[in-house]
Amino acid sequence: MTAFYLPLSESSFRSTEHTVGPWGPGSQHLGPPSALLVRSLLALRPTLSRVTFEVLGPVPVADLAVSTSVERPGRSVELLSASLSHEGRVALTARAWHVVGSDTTAVAGGSGTPMAPPESAVPMEVPDHWGGGYLAAVEWLSLSGGIFTPGDAKVWARPRVAVVEGSTPSPLETLFAVVDSASGVSSRVDIRKWYAINTDLTVHLHRQPVGEWIGLDASTTIGPDGVGLATSVVHDVEGPVGTTAQALFVRER
Repeated sequence: MTAFYLPLSESSFRSTEHTVGPWGPGSQHLGPPSALLVRSLLALRPTLSRVTFEVLGPVPVADLAVSTSVERPGRSVELLSASLSHEGRVALTARAWHVVGSDTTAVAGGSGTPMAPPESAVPMEVPDHWGGGYLAAVEWLSLSGGIFTPGDAKVWARPRVAVVEGSTPSPLETLFAVVDSASGVSSRVDIRKWYAINTDLTVHLHRQPVGEWIGLDASTTIGPDGVGLATSVVHDVEGPVGTTAQALFVRER
């Protein structure tokens, strides 16, 4: 199989083994379902400036249904929504702002310094206990740190498979297939001993991404009361494109 999902209809999809996450063989990493919902939102409008996902429960490795709507139509900005469900239970929702584009080239600036390119990075090693599933379906390169090195990280990633079989993913779909991993690449705990699960994901974009490589300049903070915060600056090969934030549920196993 060469995709995270197989299409069953315009709004239903079968999950493949490439979606399997680190918490168990029956639940997905949030990257693939995030990309699937963004794919459905892009069918409504061509660009997105902010997307917030709320994780209402584990996303099962199963047949899933997608629904979308325009919550707030408008001439300049519009609020879109989408949800992902299994057998009538909603597991993931997304709300997104679409901003009608205009030419602001004359005042563009402030995005920050580009990361070193993927050619400067090295492959991340994958321990035996973490083989297969989503991790193997993405190519990971490290500039510093990474999934199995606790602390801040700068990494490049690109999916090895499509989001939906038979459909070439857009750069925005590729970005959302990767950015939930910001909390993983900059984790401060051993996930074999601790839970560090995000309850949400918010992505703000100041421009639309290009290309197939997505870079994460990621950092995680863990407080003393079981709550953490993971953030990242998101890059493509031309420079920064936006930021992410994830609230984390942190508990010892």
